[in-house]
Amino acid sequence: MASQVIMPKLSPTMEEGQVSRWLKKEGDKVSMGEPLAEIDTDKATMEMQALSAGVLRKILINEGESVPLGQPIAIIGEPNEDISELLSQAKAKPQSAPKPEAAKPSEVTSVEPPQQAPAPVPSPDGKRVVGDRMLVSPIAARMAAEAGINLKSLQGSGPGGRIIKRDIEDAMSAKAPAKAPSALRPMPVARPAMKGEVFAPSAYRDEPMSEMRRTIARRLVTSLGPVPHFFLTSEIDMERAADMRRSLNELYPDAKISVNDVIIKVTAAALTQHPQVNASFQDKTVRYYEHADIGVAVATENGLITPVVRAADMKSLFDIAPEVRELAERARARRLKPEEYTGASFSISNLGMFGIDEFTAVINPPEGAILAIGAMTPKPVVKDGQVVIRQMMRVTMSCDHRVIDGATGAQFLRTFKQILENPLYLFLNQS
Repeated sequence: MASQVIMPKLSPTMEEGQVSRWLKKEGDKVSMGEPLAEIDTDKATMEMQALSAGVLRKILINEGESVPLGQPIAIIGEPNEDISELLSQAKAKPQSAPKPEAAKPSEVTSVEPPQQAPAPVPSPDGKRVVGDRMLVSPIAARMAAEAGINLKSLQGSGPGGRIIKRDIEDAMSAKAPAKAPSALRPMPVARPAMKGEVFAPSAYRDEPMSEMRRTIARRLVTSLGPVPHFFLTSEIDMERAADMRRSLNELYPDAKISVNDVIIKVTAAALTQHPQVNASFQDKTVRYYEHADIGVAVATENGLITPVVRAADMKSLFDIAPEVRELAERARARRLKPEEYTGASFSISNLGMFGIDEFTAVINPPEGAILAIGAMTPKPVVKDGQVVIRQMMRVTMSCDHRVIDGATGAQFLRTFKQILENPLYLFLNQS
């Protein structure tokens, strides 16, 4: 019996999805559990699998188009089955399509209940198989063939041990050489304008906005307007923190601790001293968190995403450094799970690596505050009555005035400054 494939809810904050790529074309056979398409959500690209078997009779949404949750995007049925009624229903496009419950990243919601799939069983080498086949998604199989990766060497992370796109990307990144730092491109050679020459308006192109960029736009409107921001700025002597980081990396070369890792740990330590800042606005209540779940802003090609370092107050620098690197890599590859980028209690945005001295960041609701970190640069300062050169850094804290008062924010920022200027505190007072 023919059924509609509808846009599923693949993340907690997803309101609509964009079809990035169809993995099947009209007329192709479809097996239950086989990936149909790649869907761009607000934060990641995920495979969508079929819950029924048959033939992909009709694709209703083209690649690059976005639709709300619950809207039909394709029809699966038998080769000669009449699907006219389902096509009419899809063309009607009801204004309030039902929004399905949150689905797993590899699921797709179907009108018809799926038949029971054959249960995967372990093969002699420990892999998961159905019948005589390994569980491998078509896109993963193609990527593995192109990259020369042996599928038998991989452990699948998909449902039932299925090897999926993410597993191939992990294997490829593990053996990929490091990229050289980007350099400025040469200026194009331009001819001089002729006297009296009149130029027409510039040509342009319109590209569909990604789901991530659209979500960022919506959240900014609902943040800077309704949330009453105020800002606090402080300048911090980073000389001791820089020395400590350098010494730790000399003693433990594999640690690769960054200045940002130190800032994350210091932020968590300061939040334990000022729990009233580790809070969020909840309409009729203020929520206070027991641990410091720090959101770390990461720039990607499609926009900003903030993977979360959970319980940073309970972790050492040697725990935080590799976790942040791994989260940032998967954020740029759009392979974060929803629980890895939602639910922070406080956020940090660092643009110092881009040479930005000072800026203000917009709060990510419902969090109560965010720290904007500028560049660490050598500056002449007065120390003990003498002018000396010190590594200085400016930070600006954006506060939600509904949660944090001016004095409360100032006290937190003072503690943050004290710990960064005396970083041995992190080792004398382990959380």
